Amino acid sequence: MAERHEHAISGLDTQGESCCPAEGTGNASAESQDFTQLAAGFKAIADPTRLRILAIVTESPESEVCVCDLPGPLGLTQPTVSHHLRVLVEAGLLHREKRGVWAYFSPVPGALQRLFGAVLQPDETGAGV
Repeated sequence: MAERHEHAISGLDTQGESCCPAEGTGNASAESQDFTQLAAGFKAIADPTRLRILAIVTESPESEVCVCDLPGPLGLTQPTVSHHLRVLVEAGLLHREKRGVWAYFSPVPGALQRLFGAVLQPDETGAGV
């Protein structure tokens, strides 16, 4: 097996075979879309302000927060808060409901679990990624 690996590294492998075939390459288009959605979700939570917003919303007694209640605790202006909320909604992490002039935000059930589960789910051996 080591000899086969050495040939592949040295460029002598002309059979077009891989020593370690990639798993899950059956539907590259669907996988690409899945990874794009995952990347958008992780990009959304990579910002400390958006993490704080998620914490505030998920920890609220009603499991929802009015946009008007966020600028104070975050120390940000209303337009900046609205931008961060839009990113979280577009990433599928928060749900937006308009009531009169105000918008209320609540967590999308299971969204964070799905996001992390896609990366941390155990493989066939039971070991995590």
